Amino acid sequence: MTKEAEGVRVRGLDTIDIESLARIHEKIGGEYNPELWDRRAAHYLRRDPDAAIVAEIGGNVVGFMLGEVRAGEFGLDETSGWIEVIGVDPDQQGKAVGRHLADAMVTRFKTRGVQVVRTLVDEKMNDIASFFTSVGFDPEPMRPFARRLD
Repeated sequence: MTKEAEGVRVRGLDTIDIESLARIHEKIGGEYNPELWDRRAAHYLRRDPDAAIVAEIGGNVVGFMLGEVRAGEFGLDETSGWIEVIGVDPDQQGKAVGRHLADAMVTRFKTRGVQVVRTLVDEKMNDIASFFTSVGFDPEPMRPFARRLD
């Protein structure tokens, strides 16, 4: 399944895209780590390949979204689509790349019978929270808890 509009094409992730994911992550966070992205891509391609997508402009990968469909997570019985990782090349922001990725992921989840799509956002990441709000997500009362192990 692909979606093309405004020069953005969304398609399934392929192993040949791993270098592009690593480069995008480097532009966002300043760290180039292809081994990390090799492991992550392999994980998502094994667990739920339909929920691992990339966006291209002019044949170049400019964004990605990784997730999966699962049930029973966090005490929630309903089957949910989870968006777990998103990255958009900073040079391509403002071109609706993230919106195209989100729309394509939601469509993929919907065709599989998913009724709700969820994600978690660090409350310090206002730009990511604003993005998800702009594509129709609402905050939920669920709160994450963590325990650091020294």
